[in-house]
Amino acid sequence: MRRPNIILLMADQLTAFALENYGNRIVKAPNIASLSENGVTFESAYCNFPICAPSRYSLLSGRLPHAIKAFDNASEFAADQPTLLHYLRRLDYNTALSGKMHFVGPDQLHGYGERLNTDIYPADFAWVPNWKAGPRNAPTGISMRAVVEAGPCVRSLQLDYDEETAFLAKQKIYDLARSSSNQPFFLTVSFSHPHSPYTASQAHWDRYRHDDIDMPRTGAIPLKSLDTHSYWLYFSHGRDRIEVTHEHVRNARHAYYGMVSYVDDKVGELMEVLRQTKLLHDAIIIFTSDHGEMLGERGMWYKQTFFESASRVPLIISGPGIRKGHRVDRNVSLVDLMPTILSLANDGKVDVDTPLDGSDLADLACGGTVEGSDLIVSEYSDMGVCAPCRMIREGDFKYIYVHRHESMLFDLRKDPLEHENLSGRPESAEIESRLRTALLNDWDPEAISQQILESQAGRELIWAVTKDASQRDNWSYEARKGDKQRYVRGGGDAEGTVAVKGRARFPYVPPTPLAEPKAMPFDVAYAGEPPGGGKKMTSKSLKA
Repeated sequence: MRRPNIILLMADQLTAFALENYGNRIVKAPNIASLSENGVTFESAYCNFPICAPSRYSLLSGRLPHAIKAFDNASEFAADQPTLLHYLRRLDYNTALSGKMHFVGPDQLHGYGERLNTDIYPADFAWVPNWKAGPRNAPTGISMRAVVEAGPCVRSLQLDYDEETAFLAKQKIYDLARSSSNQPFFLTVSFSHPHSPYTASQAHWDRYRHDDIDMPRTGAIPLKSLDTHSYWLYFSHGRDRIEVTHEHVRNARHAYYGMVSYVDDKVGELMEVLRQTKLLHDAIIIFTSDHGEMLGERGMWYKQTFFESASRVPLIISGPGIRKGHRVDRNVSLVDLMPTILSLANDGKVDVDTPLDGSDLADLACGGTVEGSDLIVSEYSDMGVCAPCRMIREGDFKYIYVHRHESMLFDLRKDPLEHENLSGRPESAEIESRLRTALLNDWDPEAISQQILESQAGRELIWAVTKDASQRDNWSYEARKGDKQRYVRGGGDAEGTVAVKGRARFPYVPPTPLAEPKAMPFDVAYAGEPPGGGKKMTSKSLKA
């Protein structure tokens, strides 16, 4: 029996809550909704690290990020780590990648037999964070400019990139259809939309009436009431340096919804090419994102947090043998995709020689059931925090651990907006103790802290002495001449993401001035004592 062709479609920074099939009644994304109608929708899917590179490493390796030293967006993905692609090639798959994967390090393939274009972000150590510099440390230059400058555009850096990504992917499908080989293929098509900045094409902006754009369900939380993780991100994102108004929020959400519709259009184009080439009827289609987007919920933007908007992702699988219109409410995560894809490719067998942290979801996708715990794990240790953080969800409960700082516990069935922190309450003691034990069982935060600090120091040294070298090799994949200079290659606001994306936007929008940073109310030591001179922050109810 011939193995199925498999197409992995990825968006970047797409929260599940921005899709019709996950309950959104405003966003227009009919092609993604069609995938859901013709396949299985995992209603409770999570990323394993709410930022780009480590999340993708986890997806492709089947390992949790800290297990493979994927600490941040400048962590090298080791060449000796077997990936899904290596195992698929052992099954005689043709493997190709069009679009973003954010590999860092000299190996820019990790088992893919072919890359059709370069990546959009740095492949070297330009974005290495520094916990010792405190939570304001942000090597990407992230700020609230993306929110206050949101709106329509004629062209943007991400439109440049995603147009190329879609074109090359469609051409690859035509080439595969014309091939005389009977070799099955695994094609990844990975878009940069709807990642910030929030700049939609005019056509996609115009699909929505501005007054119809909904506002965040939970407003901004007062600074004094923030948990430590959110408090750190408040200053890392520079929320004290730009005033974000009600209209800024609506503009950013409007643009984001337009960007989601853009991704949906590209999905539709790819599906049409698969139909035209007679490849769709026996192909398995997987649609997901690397992480979500806060989109103004709780006053927060971007990702880097375990709150639902940032950590929940869409996950849809359709194709032969997959139950149509099926919905699964069991907790799953992206680390499950490697064993699931291998199972779908190999008649139910997950034949690997190296450890896996994920579970095979193929039976669930086909309408079956799975016994045992539905526990999932997500980790975070990139810029914006000063200690290793971990989240665990089992059943309805989510437990969030920030090393040496206060924890949070939510009952998501009763409290889906995460307003009521149950941590420390006597009536929640049993479930909190059980989840904390499970979270720490295979994860030593003290050892992880030391590893991360040593890794940051080493990579920071390498970056410091190589970033200005006239012959610097930034490891970017070269699909065509000039790729090592194309898109975002540097670090920091002056030469990094913000400036490069700003210059590429047409018409040009001058950058909004940043106010001088305000003094932080608490001195927060890296990986150290709680804020307030050792006074532990107490759990609070947002309803109060």
